[in-house]
Amino acid sequence: MNEALAKANVDHERVKLEHDRMLAEINDATLPSLGLTSTKMKRVMQKIEQVAPTDISVLITGEAGTGKEIIARTVHLLSPRSKNRFIVVKCSDLPAELIESELFGYPKGAFTGTYRDRIGRFEAAEGGTIFLDEIGDLPLLLQSRLQRVLKEGVYTPVGESGHRPVDVRVIAATDKNLRALIEDGKFRSDLYYQLSLFSIESIPLRDRPEDIGKLIDHFIRKFNRKFKKNISGLDDTTLLRLQTYAYPGNLWELESMVERAFIGTSNGVLPIQVPPDGNPGPTLNVFDGRLTEFLPFEEYQRKYIQLVLDSTGGKVSGEGGAAEILQIHPQTLFSKMKRLGIKR
Repeated sequence: MNEALAKANVDHERVKLEHDRMLAEINDATLPSLGLTSTKMKRVMQKIEQVAPTDISVLITGEAGTGKEIIARTVHLLSPRSKNRFIVVKCSDLPAELIESELFGYPKGAFTGTYRDRIGRFEAAEGGTIFLDEIGDLPLLLQSRLQRVLKEGVYTPVGESGHRPVDVRVIAATDKNLRALIEDGKFRSDLYYQLSLFSIESIPLRDRPEDIGKLIDHFIRKFNRKFKKNISGLDDTTLLRLQTYAYPGNLWELESMVERAFIGTSNGVLPIQVPPDGNPGPTLNVFDGRLTEFLPFEEYQRKYIQLVLDSTGGKVSGEGGAAEILQIHPQTLFSKMKRLGIKR
């Protein structure tokens, strides 16, 4: 009995240390800790502050790598659930045949060779928040079961017939057009409307250059700890070049650029190599490819987007639409069109 009690105490301390580590990571990767100053991200923060105190589901949309998980963590941190767990599930990483047991668990003996209960992610997140990233990749059968969790607050472990109550807030994210998936029969409309009770769009990095400096400061602090170095920052010229780069890989690309620069640097100023298209330079005539006049970057964007829209007959989303050709999220393209005054 004493040995069992001692083991239980050790396990409790291990879980507590893991939870404390998790909270430290969350606090280091949230919008308030990053101190972003762009108008667009301030609006995102306002939406987060509006929804965080509630328990309703949140759908975060936007291109890959724009920081959707950071937004989800910020919602959790500012919510009454912040002292409980924040569980991340990347739906695309889980094999279709295993995702149900990963989410909802199973009792001992549910399958051949299962000698103990398996706790699912929803049970592990009890009282806290579960973040379902890449929700558009969730199989239809699991979408139905997730809808039941959201609507009734119960789930059924694999191999059981009864229901178990669960108290979990669900935040989902996607870089896909869920409405298009609904039209194709690949996503349930009832689940979409349940998840999108409150939506937040994650802003591409190229649309908020004012945030580049703060993000680089964050990554420098992160990699100074990781590599045990003392990099102070970067020069103004490099920062200006980084602020004009388009970042097709968004935050992932910026972080990789900073980490790569750390490899050959011991201290002082960070020599980040900016890809050639980071400098706007002279523009190309999009009609014949010949070098023409210098244009502001937004004007060039406007001309090029209009050209693509003309080629698609004004179709923005879906197969063969302008968003597919430009390889950006349809909602992002709609926002750009509105901002640039482009009409179909």
